[in-house]
Amino acid sequence: MIRNPYQVLGRALTTERSVRMREDHNRYAFQIAGDANKLDVKRAVEQAFKVHVIDVRVQNVRGKLKRMGRFAGRRPAWKKAIVKIKAGEMLPLFEHL
Repeated sequence: MIRNPYQVLGRALTTERSVRMREDHNRYAFQIAGDANKLDVKRAVEQAFKVHVIDVRVQNVRGKLKRMGRFAGRRPAWKKAIVKIKAGEMLPLFEHL
């Protein structure tokens, strides 16, 4: 089933590591839907940004245990995708960074 790209892609991740990956290796990081797979992510990035995707890596990020005084809770788990695009192409979402 082909999904809307904006249902698959959540938010762009802008950490120190993701910025370094973008500058050195032309890789971009996104938070994605929990049920999305590599093919869904590839199609979503190509449709949303009109670029050619070479590689997609997907990671499940476990939620961390957090404490607030004597109360303990857990942050939600989420899914991350690292997308490599063709050399010379750039995502307009990251041009201002």
